[in-house]
Amino acid sequence: MRRLRTPCWARCSVEKPNEAKPAVARQQSAPTLVFRRLADEDDELSEVQPDAVPPEVREWLASTFTRQLATSKRKSDEKPKFRSVAHAIRAGIFVDRIYRRVTSTALMQFPQDVVRVLKTLDEWSFDVFALHEAASGAPVKYLGYELLNRYGMIHKFKVQSTILESFLSRIEEGYCKYHNPYHNNLHAADVAQTVHYMLCQTGLMNWLSDLEIFATLVAAIVHDFEHTGTTNNFHVMSGSETALLYNDRAVLENHHISSAFRLMRDEECNILQNLSRDEFREFRTLVIDMVLATDMSFHFQQLKNMRSLLSLAEPTVDKSKAMSLVLHSCDISHPAKRWDLHHRWTMSLLDEFFLQGDKERELGLPFSPLCDRNNTLVAESQIGFIEFIVEPSMTVCADMLECILGPLHSNTKNSSSTNVGTGQESISEESSGGEGSNKFKIRKPWVACLSDNKKIWKEQAAKDAEARAKLEEESNEVQPVTTEE
Repeated sequence: MRRLRTPCWARCSVEKPNEAKPAVARQQSAPTLVFRRLADEDDELSEVQPDAVPPEVREWLASTFTRQLATSKRKSDEKPKFRSVAHAIRAGIFVDRIYRRVTSTALMQFPQDVVRVLKTLDEWSFDVFALHEAASGAPVKYLGYELLNRYGMIHKFKVQSTILESFLSRIEEGYCKYHNPYHNNLHAADVAQTVHYMLCQTGLMNWLSDLEIFATLVAAIVHDFEHTGTTNNFHVMSGSETALLYNDRAVLENHHISSAFRLMRDEECNILQNLSRDEFREFRTLVIDMVLATDMSFHFQQLKNMRSLLSLAEPTVDKSKAMSLVLHSCDISHPAKRWDLHHRWTMSLLDEFFLQGDKERELGLPFSPLCDRNNTLVAESQIGFIEFIVEPSMTVCADMLECILGPLHSNTKNSSSTNVGTGQESISEESSGGEGSNKFKIRKPWVACLSDNKKIWKEQAAKDAEARAKLEEESNEVQPVTTEE
């Protein structure tokens, strides 16, 4: 009986029995789900000096990006599993193959305006707002389908087109449930596209198995499913049903995961129905790990742990932790995009904060940081967000990617007598010394965007400070002068 082969555009894992393996380890997901602790020690806002930012901004950073949470660790002893060197050499060929115009052959019909916008899907500052308009308000439906098709996930895991379309449509509806200005289907599409950039343009996809890529894309798509437009702290302080259900721990993140997997139990939306039992358990564990790691209160400890790991002589990076950091970095990446996109995201997020502040006023709760529409320092908050949150995240994430992908790049380079193009525009080499050796680097388009955006916010902050000082001076001048009798 002739064995069916996977098409050329769907990758397969090939490993020679005696082939040497790089030092980067692949961790197998645990068979039993446990709620992991991302941090080994108490969270600290050590990166932020007391006088570096205004008190309100510091309070926001502290309350949003730190938290102490006791959970258990998960261990695994599985050895790394890599594709063959020949496959790594052909990485560029694979990239070219998966970026065929699959939308023209997909069963789901794509409007021409959507196809036009998706031609720029590989760009760092992809305009998801343009996609939203072209897709008539359904960016997740088309972008999610496009990504899963491009990476060969639909074929590999036998996902029926009608079921995938139904799943994505229902996910989109969940994102629109509360009519949030920021945490909506636009944000989901933006994060999924940014994750795609990290997978493809850095070459990270060559380090991952098909199932891991599948889990990463789905985690990005569902990571804020049915977001309420309010923070975890609001749920806890208001004693919401969701906070009661999840015992005040990662309230929203637990809800996003639980609701998404509950949706996938519906036969009409079950994109996982053809996974084996082991594949399902690994997929589910990976998605849970990644989405839980988007809880902002884990931020500083997550970066601290990865920095510590990368400082070792021979770091071994866990797949789940690596992809969790990638998703978290992409989740907060809008300040690292082009100014017009970043500014639009900022205004939407502030609208959402202010709506929460209005609810807090109605409930008699104290205002959460940046939620009082009458007393919020917009420019200062964004400067603090960029300097203390986004820049460090993107730096650590890039360092991790270079650590992970360096061995693959070295094997590719050493095994080819000719200069084989990778087809990945974000990969480069930089001289590491006088001996002529080269150090693997990825290109970082976010660096220039962060610098430009921070400069603009600083100019705005100076103007705002000047305006406030002028108002205060005018207020002092009109105050009546009183004399003692």
